[in-house]
Parts: sequence; C-alpha cells; structure tokens
Amino acid sequence: MIVLHGLKACDTCRKALKLLSLQGHDVRLRDLRDDPVTRAEVADWHDALGDTMLNTRSMTWRGLPEEVRAGDFVTLMVAHPALIKRPVVDTDTTLHLGWTQATRAALGLTD
Repeated sequence: MIVLHGLKACDTCRKALKLLSLQGHDVRLRDLRDDPVTRAEVADWHDALGDTMLNTRSMTWRGLPEEVRAGDFVTLMVAHPALIKRPVVDTDTTLHLGWTQATRAALGLTD
C-alpha cells in the first residue's frame, strides 16, 4: 500500500493518485486536513526529508507573520498542514517528497 500524504484539493496529489492507480498500485490519499498529522509523524518525515519539506511558496506561508515563520518547522507544519510540500509518498519502506520525475522513477512509473 502506498499512502500519499497531501490534500484532496491539491492538483499534484490528484495526478499522483491517478497515475499510481492506473499503473496498478494499491494507493490511498490521506488528506492532512481531514486526518491531521501528529508531531511525531512530521518529525520523522523531517528527519528523513529535511527542511525542503517546508513549502515556503504557499499562500499559507506568505500569510504568516515573520515571527511565526521563524519558529520550529515541525511545529509550523503540524499547525498548518498546507505548509507540507506535497505529496509525501510513503511506500512503507521509503519516503519520497513531491511528485517529481525522480519520485516517479523510484516507484517504477512510466508517464
């Protein structure tokens, strides 16, 4: 089972879900607003994926005051799931960040 951690309104997450399903993968989308992440989950993802998982290009990020932005990244992502770069692809053995060509290749997908 592949779990895409993201948002159901995210076009990239929907594209990932569609391609994975079409190519025969057992996949589900976990909407981070409907099924919130825990601090431990985000901390584990951050340890594995680094600071690049913080989406500083989002409208959510731009709307935060500077003093809030200066806070702990994990705390910010737990409080504001839209700040997590999407999708976080969890294959149960590996985490991938974003729906990049490298992620698709690692999953054995063809476009």
